[in-house]
Amino acid sequence: MTELIFNPVILSIICLFILCLCRVNVLLSIIVSTIIGGLISGMHITEIMNTFISGMGGNSETALSYILLGAFAAAMNHTGLTDIISEGIIKFVNGKKRILFTILILISMASQNIIPIHIAFIPILIPPLLHTMNIMKIDRRAIACVLAFGLKMPYIVIPAGFGLIFQNLLAENMVQNGMLMAKNDVWKSTWIIGLGMLAGLFVALFISYRKPREYNDTLEEEVSTTTEKLNYKHYITILAALITFGVQILTHSLPLGALCGLGIIFSLGAVKHSKMDKLMDEGIYMMGYVAFIMLVASGFATVLKATGGIDTFVNTAITILPESQIITALIMLFVGLVITMGIGTSFGTIPILAVVFIPVFIKLGFNVAQTVTVLAAAAALGDAGSPASDTTLGPTAGLNVDGQHNHIWDTCVPTFLHYNIAIILSALVGVIIFAS
Repeated sequence: MTELIFNPVILSIICLFILCLCRVNVLLSIIVSTIIGGLISGMHITEIMNTFISGMGGNSETALSYILLGAFAAAMNHTGLTDIISEGIIKFVNGKKRILFTILILISMASQNIIPIHIAFIPILIPPLLHTMNIMKIDRRAIACVLAFGLKMPYIVIPAGFGLIFQNLLAENMVQNGMLMAKNDVWKSTWIIGLGMLAGLFVALFISYRKPREYNDTLEEEVSTTTEKLNYKHYITILAALITFGVQILTHSLPLGALCGLGIIFSLGAVKHSKMDKLMDEGIYMMGYVAFIMLVASGFATVLKATGGIDTFVNTAITILPESQIITALIMLFVGLVITMGIGTSFGTIPILAVVFIPVFIKLGFNVAQTVTVLAAAAALGDAGSPASDTTLGPTAGLNVDGQHNHIWDTCVPTFLHYNIAIILSALVGVIIFAS
């Protein structure tokens, strides 16, 4: 038990939590926590920084994706398509909160599975809607939960876009570690996690944040009142979005998909070539901070692995596991929560957890459905709520343009409470109902 308490991974992540809750900048919090974790493990400061910097490349593809998708979103904005969408949403909502919630959920889900631009749509689409939200006195914590649901639930449940990548990764790691699992069968077990998240969303919208909340309305003059009809450049942009989706599905490469989409936009004249540099600058401005945090989070994860603390943490946890499948699953879910909260990515957590989880589950008699449910839930835990996760960074980027939405208290804490608890409970229910 002492090894768990003084584990460098545990102490480093606790430090990250405390710094973030004290409203220290997320980027600085990750760097300081990395150094503390490395020093506790006995690493020299030079070794820590070298490992940290070399490890930043682990999320380089993701970071590049965000920059290119940011440029793609900026291009959509320059064509006026996002203005048309925003104005259409405002008119269609007509002061009804539930309609706005539904639309944002559907758009967020589409950004994961149909047009995989991920969080790049948020800094473009959400700011024009803030004035309407202020009039409706919507608590932005509710919107953060809505966006997080749409960003997270689809890849767990729906085998398309990011969901296809996530579920393929699950199946491949299960096979590699001794348990046969067909890729197209993953969703047949993980649907229960999506159902749990739906329950968490319901609690957030209709219980926790249902009361009106006042904000200073500083964005009124920024809202466009012009109405524009769809034209050639808009149709080209829609075509580019579909091509981005198609290329990503065929190649499993988001950067390549975004690059092809940008190529269509520029080559067919939806946006003039003279604006190319400006669009790239806007893409970096919108998504650069998020991309760099993902790079830093990868360096953080690399240092945590180098300390040996992850292996020690998992192996120590295994020695105290009981014979009860429910209690074992609960402990494993806690292990996943700790690791994912530190790393900030559920995709990157799967290979770490699968190496130890699956042999243990085989030994304790877990079947395939039970195993994939717990593994998926353990990997996804913390993605909603982690200060370094794109699931939290994205909503904050759109909701805090006027400085009235705090990343930790208004995004991370609400999403952590409503989704991580729901995921744990639904995974435990899955262990029970999939036992037969």
